[in-house]
Amino acid sequence: MIQLEHITKTFSGQSPESQVHAVRDVSLHIAPGEIFGIIGYSGAGKSTLVRCINLLERPTSGKVTVDGVELTALSERELRAQRKKIAMIFQQFNLLMQRTCLDNVCFPLEIAGVKREAARKRGRELLELVELADKAGAYPAQLSGGQKQRVAIARALASDPKVLLCDEATSALDPQSTRAILRLIQKINRETGITVVIITHEMAVVEEICQRVGILDSGSLVETGRVEDIFSNPQTDAGRRLVYPDGVLLEELPAERVIRVAFDGGSAYEPLVASLAIDCGVKVNILGADTRNIDGKAFGTMLLGLPQDPAEAARAMAYLRGQPNVTVEEARDYHG
Repeated sequence: MIQLEHITKTFSGQSPESQVHAVRDVSLHIAPGEIFGIIGYSGAGKSTLVRCINLLERPTSGKVTVDGVELTALSERELRAQRKKIAMIFQQFNLLMQRTCLDNVCFPLEIAGVKREAARKRGRELLELVELADKAGAYPAQLSGGQKQRVAIARALASDPKVLLCDEATSALDPQSTRAILRLIQKINRETGITVVIITHEMAVVEEICQRVGILDSGSLVETGRVEDIFSNPQTDAGRRLVYPDGVLLEELPAERVIRVAFDGGSAYEPLVASLAIDCGVKVNILGADTRNIDGKAFGTMLLGLPQDPAEAARAMAYLRGQPNVTVEEARDYHG
């Protein structure tokens, strides 16, 4: 559905030294119907990259193709027509405060020339989809943050887009409202097949909703993959900083052999350390852990200190390596 090929975006300054290289040679393919996350810390280039998808920011170089149409090759008039397929929601909602919820949802339909009766019928359907049918006559000032974002989502869907871009859409919400909005986006994705791109700095958002994720660092795409793969075994320093934000410095750990156990989708309810003690008679120290239960499956890592005795340590390694959905390696510095 979305193909980015060697996208670079440079903002000019008064001198070559003051140029800002916001996006650097990013290539990315996103499948139809996928929920794809783009994550990185502030200043990584996430928002610039997502604005390159609908050409709100025209790339300095590279090619953007959406639904088989190369947007970077279109005239401004042709581009405006294609943008109807690409909706966008933002952190600050951007609702028209003097309009009711129904009027906000109908606004893009009015601009498109849809007759008032048909527009309002479609608007009510969309408010029902986002579970705000009873708020049709309310004004944005009368709504909570989560409700405002629901209205923004309904408005974004008014033109029946094929792509929904979410730029930090839950960052201004409390945790309960965030989960509700993410569940709503999942529901819309499931029922309509719309492709969703989520820009966020929160790993919990990616974990909750996304199927694949790309990690941006200083404008470069440094890692992509399935969410469970990134969580269980990040391959880059940027990935490790996001997955393990508190880090683990090995020099702070006891002077013993330290191994890293990565869980990549086994049952979240298997007591691995207890089983090791019972089955092998080997006791290990848990030095650190960052694991998550995603749909009943375990993802993440655990740092274990093995016994000083070489034979016991070897038995423990052999046992752990024989477990399904578990990988074992000598630990490294995961502070990033």
